[in-house]
Amino acid sequence: MPQTYTVQIHDRTNDTFYTVQVPEDRYILHSAENQGVELPFSCRNGACTACAVRVLSGKLYQPEAMGLSPKLQEQGYALLCVSYPRSDLEVETQDEDEVYELQFGRYFGKGKVKVGLPLDED
Repeated sequence: MPQTYTVQIHDRTNDTFYTVQVPEDRYILHSAENQGVELPFSCRNGACTACAVRVLSGKLYQPEAMGLSPKLQEQGYALLCVSYPRSDLEVETQDEDEVYELQFGRYFGKGKVKVGLPLDED
C-alpha cells in the first residue's frame, strides 16, 4: 500500500492555508482537488507555470516538470500538477508571471532567443 503524506499548501492568491493527504503515487494537485481544494492550474501536464509552488519544507518528485528548468527545481520550485510527495510537505503558490520571468525573462527581454525555448543552460 502506498505511503500517504500530509501536504500543507499556502495559496498566496487568497492567503488561504490547506492541508491535504496525498499518496506517494498520486499527483498533489489532483489529490488536493479531490479533497475540495481549488488551486491555480492550466495545462495539467507540467508544461506551464500556472500551478508553480515554492517548497518550504519536505521533498517531492517531479520527473515530468518540463515547464521548470533544472536550476529552478534546485531552487525549490515545483509544479503541483506533476509532483508526487516523498515526505510531508509545506509549499506556497507562486505568481505565474514571476516564475515565468525567472525562467525566461532574461532571454526574451534581451532578444537572445532566436528559435526554441531555453529550458537548459548552454
